[in-house]
Amino acid sequence: MAQKIYTKTGDKGSTSLIGGTKVPKSHLRIEAYGTVDELSSWIGLCRDLLTDEASRAILQEVQDRLFTLNASLACDPEKEPKMRIPDLREEDITLLEKEMDRMNEVIPPMKSFILPGGNPVLSQLHITRCVCRRAERCCVRLEQESQEVEGIIIKYLNRLSDYLFVLARYAGHQMQIEEIPWKPRI
Repeated sequence: MAQKIYTKTGDKGSTSLIGGTKVPKSHLRIEAYGTVDELSSWIGLCRDLLTDEASRAILQEVQDRLFTLNASLACDPEKEPKMRIPDLREEDITLLEKEMDRMNEVIPPMKSFILPGGNPVLSQLHITRCVCRRAERCCVRLEQESQEVEGIIIKYLNRLSDYLFVLARYAGHQMQIEEIPWKPRI
């Protein structure tokens, strides 16, 4: 890793993908991996706020997977990278599904839509879920523009947002915070 953080190479609004291709910092690929980076930071905050060690461990694993995901997004799809890029695997998705199943065993079934909130920790988890959905939308747009996004990336982000929703419910249940049902005006 480089010792200096600043390189001055991006001072004119461009950056390089892994592979050396220069693109504007406004490029959708940069937006996608920048949003995933933001998501990882929000997950770090959630991990810091939670007290449940099992959930904290899963969130740290998620952050690791997001770095893996970002390495893939940062690659120029037209060039073979000279460095070995870690890969996302189906078992990463299976881990999230198993965790959701575990948490769903102890939380009551949903009877209505619920409003985010009730406690700063729960609100933070819901904000993080929304950032995850935004990252997913960026990757879908990238794929729709034929910018080559591995399908497993979109699948992982989709499952992760589901996981964050269930985690918010689970954390609220552990803290004995009543969910706020949505009561639509009719």
